[in-house]
Amino acid sequence: MLASALNGQTAGNSHAYASDLGFSYEVPSDWEVVTRANMAQAKEQAAQSASSEQEKKGLACAQMGMTTRREGSVIVDVSLSFDCFGQQLTEADLPNFGDGASQGLKQSFDVGEPAYGSYSLGSHKMWAERVKGSPKGQGSTPYTIEIACAILKKGAVCWMALAADEPALQAFERSHAALDGETASVLVPPGVFKPAEGANPARK
Repeated sequence: MLASALNGQTAGNSHAYASDLGFSYEVPSDWEVVTRANMAQAKEQAAQSASSEQEKKGLACAQMGMTTRREGSVIVDVSLSFDCFGQQLTEADLPNFGDGASQGLKQSFDVGEPAYGSYSLGSHKMWAERVKGSPKGQGSTPYTIEIACAILKKGAVCWMALAADEPALQAFERSHAALDGETASVLVPPGVFKPAEGANPARK
């Protein structure tokens, strides 16, 4: 398990979390911090569709940090230690890493056409995806699934939101995150997702 300096600690009007991989973030205090989730089931489901030994190794090394919930919406981070994985990823790997990190979640949803974006958070390049999805077999009002990922010095991290409404999505995007000791900034700034959907500019 990854050690954390702050694991769901409440500071003022937010919950804060920091990982020894070099990232930290805060979410509003009206979100409930839940017990560290067990990733075993999600890893098992994702491993069934893994296309390579490298992908299976990445799934085995993936760790979940703080999970928060509010009225049917969820925010969680998933990270990968390069020491565990055995090699260092680069910015070119962000799309595949993001797809892998969110695979378990997406397998439970019928998803639409995604929109992609890229931007900078401090000196780090970020890759982001947003897609609408409904739980399989339910045909209920769709959720917004949004993912934002970065490469750090010691590992890689993706933040994921399953947003039931616009306020939940805004809470995710406006969460403050800091990477490798840099000044914290909003996780997903406005205007990241362009009108033209379905093209992933970072994918090779």
